[in-house]
Amino acid sequence: MIVRDKLYINGQWVPSSGTGTIDVICSSTEEVMARVPEGTPEDVDAAVRAARAAGESWRERPVPDRVAFLQKIQAGLKERSEEISDIIAREVGMPVKFSTMIQAGLPIAVFGTFAKVLQDFPFEERIGNSLVLREPAGVVAAITPWNYPLHQIACKVAPAIAAGCTIVLKPSKVTPVNAFILTEIIDAAGVPAGVFNLVTGHGSVVGEALASHPDVDLVSITGSTRSGKRVSELAAQTVKRVTLELGGKSASIILEDADLAAAVKGTMSACLLNSGQTCSAHTRMLVPESKYAEAAQLAVEQAAKFTLGDPFSDKAKLGPLVSKSQRERVRNYIRKGIEEGAELLCGGAEAPAELPTGWYVKPTVLGRVNPKSTVAQEEIFGPVLSIITYKDEEDAIRIANDTIYGLAGGVWSADEKRAIGVARRIRTGQLDINGGPFNVRAPFGGYKQSGNGRENGRIGLEEYLEYKSLQLNPEPKN
Repeated sequence: MIVRDKLYINGQWVPSSGTGTIDVICSSTEEVMARVPEGTPEDVDAAVRAARAAGESWRERPVPDRVAFLQKIQAGLKERSEEISDIIAREVGMPVKFSTMIQAGLPIAVFGTFAKVLQDFPFEERIGNSLVLREPAGVVAAITPWNYPLHQIACKVAPAIAAGCTIVLKPSKVTPVNAFILTEIIDAAGVPAGVFNLVTGHGSVVGEALASHPDVDLVSITGSTRSGKRVSELAAQTVKRVTLELGGKSASIILEDADLAAAVKGTMSACLLNSGQTCSAHTRMLVPESKYAEAAQLAVEQAAKFTLGDPFSDKAKLGPLVSKSQRERVRNYIRKGIEEGAELLCGGAEAPAELPTGWYVKPTVLGRVNPKSTVAQEEIFGPVLSIITYKDEEDAIRIANDTIYGLAGGVWSADEKRAIGVARRIRTGQLDINGGPFNVRAPFGGYKQSGNGRENGRIGLEEYLEYKSLQLNPEPKN
């Protein structure tokens, strides 16, 4: 049992102004694994005031100093990576061998990447008779989700530090323990008091207090589209900047000339990673009508390889979902898909008999899914793949674009130029061409109701900067 009874405000561990606590439940045992403070609006105000006060001196710190802090944080994450991996495997349910590579590994890479980006970032540029400055946006409220908890924190905290901003972090109430580890690392790195602050609590209290606080300059949230809309509504009252990384319903388009076996395998991996609890998961597999039977068989064969089990078991490739409510949500979607005419090819809504404890859902493949049906339009956030057939390339592009989302996707073809041509016509923020790997330096974010703004790399850093133009007198001509 882990007890974290203090918040981190102005460089100090301090008790919350309230007396409430939040239990953190282990997703595989259903037991309470930790307890954290239930923060209040008063805690938020104290953290924002600390961040505001620290901002003036922090923004003036030389770039080499900020680079050094990022590198120290990266080193601290490396030193505690095993602990982080273990905690997130318990919080989220991702098998520990994958948690080590992804949940602990990606934040290390992100802090390292921003240290490198910052070293040669142009904060000043001459354009004609103007000197254009890039300055810190100010106080940043970072509101983060539970599915890749520390990675999503890193994607906000690292560029904010790099830009010279100060931060108040509200991690997910479902998976907050990893945020305390990062906070200890930041404190040990000697980051000045007030630059980084941690307030745990409920989104309806802490999150809304941050989004509406008049001294917060920028809100960066990763979460559901519903949460993003609410934060935008509150932030609009003070006209603060908002960046949103929200839901997705990403399509993997398999063209008729693609290596079908490789494409199905790649799509299944992109769908089922983290038990499908990935905003960019490829949950719609689009195949030519003539290839449906073969694709369906291959998908079922691949699903069978994703062994469900205890996250700390060597054999497990899929762990449980994060919570009981999330499990019921996914099961209801599977039932809805079948009710609306989809073929259940494998898996299903029934609990796996061999795993009576833990919030497990069997990897599920639904075939001949109507592109207008609920499971083809709404984000399920579980290990569920929908196979949709198309008539020709134009039909595939139309189906891929026909949702409210536009976060990710993939295109598979024997001809890379053809795949790129199709990808150019998909209204989504990133697409994998023939299974191209994730790149932490490339911009990540979405179109439409998948959000706005981008994370990662140089473009992600720019989200935390404001532009100022100094109009200079032209030099006199001789």
